[in-house]
Amino acid sequence: MNIGLLVLGFTAQILFSARFVVQWIASERAKKSVIPVSFWFLSLIGGGLLLIYSIGRKDPVFIVGQSAGVLIYSRNLYFIFKGKYLSKAIPTK
Repeated sequence: MNIGLLVLGFTAQILFSARFVVQWIASERAKKSVIPVSFWFLSLIGGGLLLIYSIGRKDPVFIVGQSAGVLIYSRNLYFIFKGKYLSKAIPTK
């Protein structure tokens, strides 16, 4: 197996798994379920790297699964930043 691809796979998996730790800590601090923006960034970066890894491995099941995730994570970040931009652009009383 290509050592570079193996390093990429492990790095991607660590980043992807770190999102659960981030979400857990944020929820514990807030004493309620919280999904911080960093969760979505870790999801997008880790999922994107896992997608590259799965393409390198030529694994169609993994490719389809990670592709769907990358789209969902990107869409969530779009909604978050669209909401923040619109809330600043529209004055409130």
